[in-house]
Amino acid sequence: MEVIVEGVDILEKIKSSEAKDDEVIKVVEEMKKVGVKMLRDEEWRQENGIMLKEGKVYVPKDEALRVEIIRLYHDTPIGGHGG
Repeated sequence: MEVIVEGVDILEKIKSSEAKDDEVIKVVEEMKKVGVKMLRDEEWRQENGIMLKEGKVYVPKDEALRVEIIRLYHDTPIGGHGG
């Protein structure tokens, strides 16, 4: 799973984000404690250092990162917007 847009590896930025989210921290701690990569009937899963919720990449509560992702995918001719 690799997402590179304009030379930016978004998944690496998500992995390295310092943003903290109490719900995700609890899930990760629970996963580590029991030694599994999947919890709660696949609601939460860890894959290559990325947290997935219901099969979708979970973006931490990092406002700058979220804005960047929206800009990268929204402000494109394919997305219907030029800026």
